[in-house]
Amino acid sequence: MKAYRAPILYFSGPAEAMLESDGLLVVGPDDQGRQRVKALGNYAGLAARFAEVPTEQLPGRIIAPGFVDMHIHYPQLDVIGSPAEGLLPWLEKYTFPHEKRFCATEYSAQAARFFIAELLRNGVTTALSFATSHPASVNALFAEAQQHSLRLITGKCLMDQHCPDGVRDETRQSLMDTEALIKRWHGVDRLGYAVTPRYVPSCSAAQLSGAGELAAKYPGVWIQSHAAENKDEIAWVRQLYPDARSYLSVYDKFGLLRPRAVYAHCLHIDDEDRALLRDTGAAAAVSPTSNLFLGSGFFDYVAADRAGFQYGLASDVGGGTSFSPFHTMLAAYYVGREGQGKSGVSLGPQHLWWQHTAGAARALGLEGVVGNLLPGCEADFVVLNPQATPLLARKTAQAGSLDELLFAMIVLGDDRLIERTVISQAGSLSMV
Repeated sequence: MKAYRAPILYFSGPAEAMLESDGLLVVGPDDQGRQRVKALGNYAGLAARFAEVPTEQLPGRIIAPGFVDMHIHYPQLDVIGSPAEGLLPWLEKYTFPHEKRFCATEYSAQAARFFIAELLRNGVTTALSFATSHPASVNALFAEAQQHSLRLITGKCLMDQHCPDGVRDETRQSLMDTEALIKRWHGVDRLGYAVTPRYVPSCSAAQLSGAGELAAKYPGVWIQSHAAENKDEIAWVRQLYPDARSYLSVYDKFGLLRPRAVYAHCLHIDDEDRALLRDTGAAAAVSPTSNLFLGSGFFDYVAADRAGFQYGLASDVGGGTSFSPFHTMLAAYYVGREGQGKSGVSLGPQHLWWQHTAGAARALGLEGVVGNLLPGCEADFVVLNPQATPLLARKTAQAGSLDELLFAMIVLGDDRLIERTVISQAGSLSMV
């Protein structure tokens, strides 16, 4: 076992952050050798009990849960910051041409190395990521994540229509490849597979049907896709499925709405769609930097909370503009203020932080596993330096409450705020 003494941020309930100002975090192996939180509390109350455990002192630092990114595209590293008129032109001009390169094993491997390193550098310890339509891209990302003990979920893109040569797959082979990848990777170490239809226009009815059958056959896997991101995309879906009530209902028709199903964006949906998400247990991945960058629209937080479905934050790199959870949380704050009609909504810093940690974990079906530091959670955490920049140091020194401290880090923070990322792995902890 090992212990860490520092102020410790954790969640006692939904959007209810707590800061143990002089805390002790004790981690150690479970029966399978996985490092988990054994104890969390005030140092004075725990010191005698764990007096024999080696303790690292972290003065002036804050220990916080590792961040959870609910939607990101590892093949789009080099697509970040590419100008386009909107989602569909951006896909055609930049994304699809770049993703063609991932048919090559070595290209996929070098991109995976950079991608995983960038996640860890930004304090992201759990991610749900898209790969491309090439099995090589999936194998490369899983292999790199396994090497670093990252909790990662990914899957091969299913896209057998309305996309160019080089990324378009063949219906039957795509489903065979998906099942083979599930058997190879799902549940290995900290890895999980996600059945991944890219979006409705990219998949034939036969492919969507096959995806639903695989999701039913392997109920422990995840499902990920996009829904109602862009108005032109929605009109396209309406042409393809004129009898469907909505974009989201197409997925329901094929058995693709259930717990562990995550749909990115969900911007242009109505209350019936929101009830469908709630009743099926599916979740939305909110991607504010991407939605702002591509001009797609605003996620309706008020309606989401009223309906009661699960959601969490996501970077959506490369439509999203940063790996940094702080940039994503700040963009979500902007969306709340400006995208909710005349009155706006002021998302509190505890709610924002929750969306990118324990709330995102709950939406992924991983509550109590990652995203928090309560006893029993896997020991994924970050060490924050609130003095990382002169302005941040000046502002955090004046914080008179937990909300003021968290908000200062959200507004002024970036990768420099992450001093260390610690990952749970069998037998030890991996530090980046």
